[in-house]
Amino acid sequence: MSLDGYIARKDGSIDWLARVEHAGEDYGFQRFFDTVDTLAIGRNTWEVACGFDPWPYQGKRCVVLTHRPLDGHHGEERFAGPVRQLVESLATWGTRHVYVDGGQTVRQFLAAGLIDALTLSIIPIVLGEGIPLFGGELPEKGLVLDETRSWPNGLVQVRYRVAAS
Repeated sequence: MSLDGYIARKDGSIDWLARVEHAGEDYGFQRFFDTVDTLAIGRNTWEVACGFDPWPYQGKRCVVLTHRPLDGHHGEERFAGPVRQLVESLATWGTRHVYVDGGQTVRQFLAAGLIDALTLSIIPIVLGEGIPLFGGELPEKGLVLDETRSWPNGLVQVRYRVAAS
C-alpha cells in the first residue's frame, strides 16, 4: 500500500507499484505464498489479477467474493455470502491457510474477526487519494508487532498478529 494507506488509484490502477519492482526481489512473497492453500479475493482485485500473465494464483484455490456472475478462466469459484460462512465452508474442505486480498474483502474479514495476521508492504509514495486498504466502519483491533523489514528502495514491510480480545 502507499504510505498514506491506498492500495490503488481511484481508477483501480496499480502502476505506482512499479516503483519497487526489481528483478529477482519478491519481498518474501513467494515464501509466504507457498504456505497458502486458498485465496479469498474481492471482485475488483480478481479483475486486476486477470490481466496478469501468467495467472498469479496457479495451483491455489481461488474464491472470488462477488454478487455478480463470474466467468473464471482458472478454476476460480464465486462466493456471495457472509465471510464467516465462507470460512466455515473452507474449514470443512480442509483449508488451512487463507490469503485475503482486496480492500473491501480485507475489511469484511477484519470486521468479522477472521484475520489472524496482517502483513503490510508500504511503498514510499503518497498518492493523496485512491482506494484505501482500511476505511469505513471497522471495530477497534489491537495488533502485536511480529516483524519489520526494510529494503534500500524504501519499501517497508510490517507483520502484525491480531491481539487476543
